[in-house]
Parts: sequence; C-alpha cells; structure tokens
Amino acid sequence: MDKTWNWEALSPSLSVCVSRQHKFGTDAVLLSTFARRCCGFSFSGSIACDLGTGCGIIPLLWYRNPSSHPKETWCVDIQPQAIAQLNATLDRYPNPNIHPLESDLKDLKGKIPLQSCHLVTCNPPYKKQGAGILSEEAPDRTARHETQCTIKDIAEASRRLLRQGGRLCLCQRPERLADVMEAMRANRIEPKRLRFVQKDSCSPPWLFLIEGRLGGKPFLQIEAPLLMEDGQGNPSTEIQGIYTQGKTCDKNNKI
Repeated sequence: MDKTWNWEALSPSLSVCVSRQHKFGTDAVLLSTFARRCCGFSFSGSIACDLGTGCGIIPLLWYRNPSSHPKETWCVDIQPQAIAQLNATLDRYPNPNIHPLESDLKDLKGKIPLQSCHLVTCNPPYKKQGAGILSEEAPDRTARHETQCTIKDIAEASRRLLRQGGRLCLCQRPERLADVMEAMRANRIEPKRLRFVQKDSCSPPWLFLIEGRLGGKPFLQIEAPLLMEDGQGNPSTEIQGIYTQGKTCDKNNKI
C-alpha cells in the first residue's frame, strides 16, 4: 500500500483506506444514512450502485450493519487511485457483496447490468461546469468541479442503471437545487423526498439531500431539517445517532 495512505476507523471491526486525495466528509456520511431510508423496496435485498465512490465510504458504511445492507453494490469511480484504495480496504476486510469498478459513469454499458439497480447514490462535484477557480490537482478537480461529469450525466447514468421505481439519492449545495431537479425530471426521475442540512436552527442550509424515483408521480415530501448542532455548539442528538448507528429521538426520522 502507498505509504501516503492511512486508515480511518468506521467501527471497532472496520477501517477505511483514505488519502489526502480520496477521503470522506460529513456529507457522504449523511447521504449514506439518507439513502438507507429510501422507501419502496427492501434495502437488505436491494442491488445498489454508488457513482463517484471515492474511497467507497458510502457503501462501506452500509455494510457496517451485518443484518441490513444491500444484497450487492457496485462502486464506480473514474480515478484509479480511488479504486485502488477501496480494493486495499477490501483486501483487509473481504466483502463479496462490494464490486469496485474503475470506469467513466457515462460508459457503463456491458459493465453493470442496466435497469438492474434498486438504488443509485452519488456525492457529486459541487461546482458547476465553468464556475469557480479550478483546483490545482487532478483528483481535487474531479471531486469538486464538473470537469469529468455533470449533474445531467449523473442523472442520465442513473436512469440507465435503475429499474422502474428505483431510487436515486444524492447530496448537493442548496444553490444547485434547481439544476438537480431539472436533471432528474429530464430523465424521468421524479423528486420525492428533500431534506436540508443546517448547522443549527438559526443557520441557512449548507447542504441538501434528495431522493428521486424513476417513473414516479409528482409529489415531493419536504422533511424537517437535519440540524448538525443543538444550539449549544454540541452535536445534535440525531447527528450523534448517525455516527453511532443509533436511533434519533424523532420517531419520523429513524436511522
């Protein structure tokens, strides 16, 4: 393993291989939890695909729970180092249900069975194509800017992968909400569930989580905001529950 790679613990029995180029943040952890709650199918019996998987954090978090995880998960990334890191994790913690795949998400035909997935997730680049100052290093540009794929590309790839009624879950900055919904609907993925993430009850949202359904009828459920802090500067009860795989105090927002 590259000496610049490190191991970050997810649980006493599982660590993930991370590097400066391919690590994970709070947004990926929140998306992993949000996607577990998709309605309309059995999560434990599902076939899933994580696009732009990076170090594989989203599916690795799912498989922390031995009794509730997808039957099979494809992990797609265009960057060789990202897939190498995920493979390093799987070498240490073998899991036959996780399938790393180095590929452009725009070129998945013949690599993943089309129309086979119940769930697709993606933590996409946040900067719109042509906007902002590009990061100097290639991995950072790919992760943060729409240089390799756009939100339209993600929605199109998801449409090809999902079976009828399958779900797409992703996170994005609030200023991109209209772009995300437009791309979803252009690919027959109807937005069904939306949740904003805020530092506290007095702060504007810094992230949103959205679920769309392929072939779904128009109806959007706006959930209560997810608060990172309790107003005293401490992690909220729900955030503590997410990071410990516990339950929140809100009966309508179970982990």
